Amino acid sequence: MSPQIAPIALLVLSNVFMTFAWYGHLNYKSSPLYLAVLASWGIAFIEYCLAVPANRIGHAVYSAAELKTMQEVITLVVFAAFSYLYLKEPLGWNHAAGFALIALGAFFVFHKW
Repeated sequence: MSPQIAPIALLVLSNVFMTFAWYGHLNYKSSPLYLAVLASWGIAFIEYCLAVPANRIGHAVYSAAELKTMQEVITLVVFAAFSYLYLKEPLGWNHAAGFALIALGAFFVFHKW
C-alpha cells in the first residue's frame, strides 16, 4: 500500500477502535466502571498499534499538522457513524454544521498557499 493511502487506512481502523474504547461502554452502564476502564484500555492498545504506524508511515509524505488534521476529520466521520449506528443517537443540523466547519479547517491545512 502506498505511503499516501496507508496512513489513511490505518487511521480509519485506529479510530474505529478508539471510538469503541471511549464510547462503546455507554451501552453497558450496569457494568462496573473498573471493567469499562480495563476493557477500554485493552481496546485502546490496539488503537495505538494502528495509530503509531499510521503516523510513522504517513510522515514520509504528510506534515505532522496534515496527519493530525486527517486524524480529526476521520475521528468525526467514524464517531458520527458510531453514534448513529451503535448508540442510536441521531445527529442534528448543529452537529453537521460543526463538523462542516472542522472540514473547512482541514481545507485550509491542506491547501498550499
